[in-house]
Order: sequence, then structure tokens, then C-alpha cells
Amino acid sequence: MNRKVILETERLILREMEQSDFTNLAEILQNPKVMYAYEHDFSEEDVQEWLDRQMERYRKYGFGLWAVLLKHAGVFSEETVTEKTMIGQAGLTVQPYRDTEVLEIGYLFKEQFWHHGFAREAAAACRDYAFEHLGCDKVHPIIKVDNIPSIRVAEGIGMTREDEFITSYYNGDMKHFLYSLKK
Repeated sequence: MNRKVILETERLILREMEQSDFTNLAEILQNPKVMYAYEHDFSEEDVQEWLDRQMERYRKYGFGLWAVLLKHAGVFSEETVTEKTMIGQAGLTVQPYRDTEVLEIGYLFKEQFWHHGFAREAAAACRDYAFEHLGCDKVHPIIKVDNIPSIRVAEGIGMTREDEFITSYYNGDMKHFLYSLKK
């Protein structure tokens, strides 16, 4: 087990995902409430492809979506969570946008960890990582137009709406916003 830690925040650790994270990742990707913006039911095969894609991104780019873990135990939704529990994923990916590609900040959290500021904390850390460690001049989230919580996260870390466009996901074409922030 390599479990390479990429960065830490006050409450979170972000590290590379590995095969042993499959069950936690499936809990995220197979929850329709978490994945509503994708409008797709994720099978076990889909989860494995997602995990394989992250590991390939680590090899190709040196980044991808990382496992987000709590540094300290806590109680969430009547469930005690131990230290180092994977509560979500966040990171950086290269995504298609119109006729080019952009560096996107992405984040998905288990439902019981919503509304605690974890997405904003992880997204801000990914933004800073892109600027400080990767030397990027600009970062973006691509957000489905009705995904109000993700819009709040983007705006909460200083991003502004740059464009509205159509992109294809599993179930066809969907309107999205491109948010951005320059260094």
C-alpha cells in the first residue's frame, strides 16, 4: 500500500486513491443523491473504471481525484467516524471544454458529510495546490447549472462564472457553467 499523501488542510488529508478504496468510492458513486448531477446509476464496473481512471491520471499527470480523509474522529448522522476515514474525493483533472481542455477542480462527498464545509476546504486546497505546486495560472470547476451546492463552493473560494455551455455526460447533453479563478 503506497497511500501517497498529496496535501493536508486543517481537518483533511488528501491522498492518492488505491484499490482498497473501492468500497468507499462505491458508497459515493452509487448514491443517487450524491451523483444526481451525472444522471447515471453507477454499476460496480463503473466504479472500478472511475478508480482506474484516477490511478491512470496519477501516472500521466501526477494528479487526479484524491481520497479525502478526516484527520480526526467525529460523529456524523449518528455515525461515529474514525480518523483517516475516507469521506469523499477531491482533486484536479484535465477536462474537455469547447475545443480545448481546462484544469478542473472536482469534489464529491458522501452524503453524511455535506454541510460541514469539507467541500469548500478541499476545493480551496486543490486551488492552492494547482497554483503553488503545479504552477498553473487558472483553474476551473465545471458545474451543472442546477447544482447549487457546487456553485456555492466555487463562489465561496473566489471563483466567478465564465461561460455557459453544453457538454455530454452519460445520459446526453446537459447545460453546465464554467467557473474560473486566475492566480
